[in-house]
Formats: sequence, structure tokens, C-alpha cells
Amino acid sequence: MKDAKQLEKLANQNRKHIVEMVYRAGVGHVGGALSVIDILTAIYENEVDFREKERTRVVLSKGHAVPAIYAELSEKGIIDPAWFPTFRQINSRLQGHPFTRDIPETDGTTGLLGQGFSMALGMALMKKQTGDTHRVYAIAGDGEMQEGQIWEALMAAAHYKLDNLVYIVDYNKLSSGHPTNEILNLEPLKEKLSSFGYHVIEIDGHNMEQILGALSEAKETKGKPTFIVANTVKGKGVSFMENVPKWHSSGLSDEEYEVAMKDLTKKEEELAHAV
Repeated sequence: MKDAKQLEKLANQNRKHIVEMVYRAGVGHVGGALSVIDILTAIYENEVDFREKERTRVVLSKGHAVPAIYAELSEKGIIDPAWFPTFRQINSRLQGHPFTRDIPETDGTTGLLGQGFSMALGMALMKKQTGDTHRVYAIAGDGEMQEGQIWEALMAAAHYKLDNLVYIVDYNKLSSGHPTNEILNLEPLKEKLSSFGYHVIEIDGHNMEQILGALSEAKETKGKPTFIVANTVKGKGVSFMENVPKWHSSGLSDEEYEVAMKDLTKKEEELAHAV
């Protein structure tokens, strides 16, 4: 198990990987990958053991943020970093959305928004029925929470009292071009989820101590599924990307790439000297 400090360093390294991939490809959903990477790093590093035949599963329902998974799977030794320059190219294993045929460790072929929660629901049900005690995590974007299938899955998971299931929303408040809640208001989100029968935890999705605390609290919750509302910043870690809608999906110029890597290198140095 890695502690918060170790995970913060890994997450920052993963941000570098994300920026590198999108820069080389000339296109990619960089903003949402940067907002979700802290959560994914914590889950994969401390909850997933790929050596196990039956293991914890992670479904990235917001599949367009897949550079975050590729970055972390490279840290886990599943993906060779030499593949990064092939991101989103024809015949590359690193496609623009998770594809389990090429990389089974991604756990769910996602991209059509709204389906990942249903996939995770099925996995959690099967684990309950077979006595597998491993957990299932599924992460949606906040814009994705406007999909009807999400709420069908939410009702079903609560009905079956799936306490081995943890749903997470990457609540960065921005959809592809406008503030999420101006398009279709999700609030009051916590109250809605509680009324559906969830144990709801709200955190700063970039605070590793809070992330670890929420994952631990979810494990201790019995008789109902957990929903983590993770407040995040789109484009987190790169100064000119934070809270800017353009970076939902966009390539980087040479100059932007240099600034982004300087920002992340500076953060890396700060973390190295942190007490």
C-alpha cells in the first residue's frame, strides 16, 4: 500500500504521461484525464493487483479520459511507455477509448456515455453471486451524469444493496463546452444520491488524503453501495488548462507543451522537497 505522498508523486508523473500522449497525437481529451488521474492513481496502486485471477475491477465510464488509464497502467507495468507516441493512431493498442480486446486490464470498453455504471453493476452482482470479495469501481464524468442509463444503474445497484460497488463522479463542473449545471443541473446531487439509497461521500478529488479516506470508508460501508462525489478541476496541474472549456478535447502546440511540462516539473520538485 502506498501512502498519500507516494501517490501524489505518481499522479504527477502520470500527468506528464497524459500531456505527452495528447501532445504527440495532436488531439485528445486532456482536461478530463488530468482531473481524474489522482483518483485513478490511488485506486490502481492500492486496490488492484493484476496478478490475481479474480481481482478488483475499474470501469472508466468516461472513456474519453483514457489517457489517464494508459498513464497509470504504464506505472503498473501493463503498458510500455514506448507506445505513448502511437496514441489514437490506426492499429495502435492505445485507442481514444478503452478497448478490452487490445488491453484487457482496462476492464470495460467504454465511450458511449452512460454505459459504464451498468457494466460495473453487472460485475458487482456477479462477484456477489460467486462469493468473490473483490470490489468494483466505476467513474463517470459529471456531464455523463445527465444520461438516463446512469440513473437506472443507480437505482438497481441500491436495490440489490451492492456494498462491493463504488460509483464515483469526476465533478469538474465543465462539459465539452459549457458549465455542466448550465446544460442540465445535477444539484442537489448529494441529496439525490442519498435518497436513492447510497452512502455518499464528498471529497476534494485532488487531495490524496481525502481520496484514501473515502476509499477506506467505502470498504467499511455495509448493506448499501457507496457514491463518491469528487470535486475536481478540469485540466488540473497545468496552469493554462485549469477550468478552461477548450481543454475538454484539444491538441497542444509546441509552446503549450513546453509550458505544461514546466508546470508539472515544478510540481515534481515541490513534492520531492515536501516534508
